[in-house]
Amino acid sequence: MKNIAVYCGASTGNQEIYTTSAQDLGHWLVQNNYGLTYGGGNNGLMNIVANSVLSDNGFVHGIITQQLYDRHLAHANLSKLDIVQTMSERKEAMLQDSIANIALPGGPGTLEEISEAFSWTIIGVSTHPCIFYNVNHYYDKLESFFNDMVDQGFMLPEVRKTL
Repeated sequence: MKNIAVYCGASTGNQEIYTTSAQDLGHWLVQNNYGLTYGGGNNGLMNIVANSVLSDNGFVHGIITQQLYDRHLAHANLSKLDIVQTMSERKEAMLQDSIANIALPGGPGTLEEISEAFSWTIIGVSTHPCIFYNVNHYYDKLESFFNDMVDQGFMLPEVRKTL
């Protein structure tokens, strides 16, 4: 099974479209024969996308840190759950277990994780495509910022086209 890593919020946001989009992504993964790799959490959009995949009898691999697991923040019904010591180990394990990376709306953690995945792709450590799922124009300002990086000479146009 090929998995896609999904990075997203530990909250649901304040508009129904975020929840619906997370559900839709989960269904899309199963319909297209992909498993889900994600942070293993039991709340927010993380929980919604995982439950959506599970409801369609799909495969969900959660990767969570020991600290979060000890705080009872792990989803209880995953196909597979790995517990690692650090967030760095979690991010690396998620990349190794997936063939692509998708960011749903989320907070600073979501942005940090997809940015690291994209950075690893840029330097050749990974070949996985990175996708911002721009629900409700959530990532419009970030898209503009990436375009400014190109305009200001901090990102090659070819690299920008991969995102």
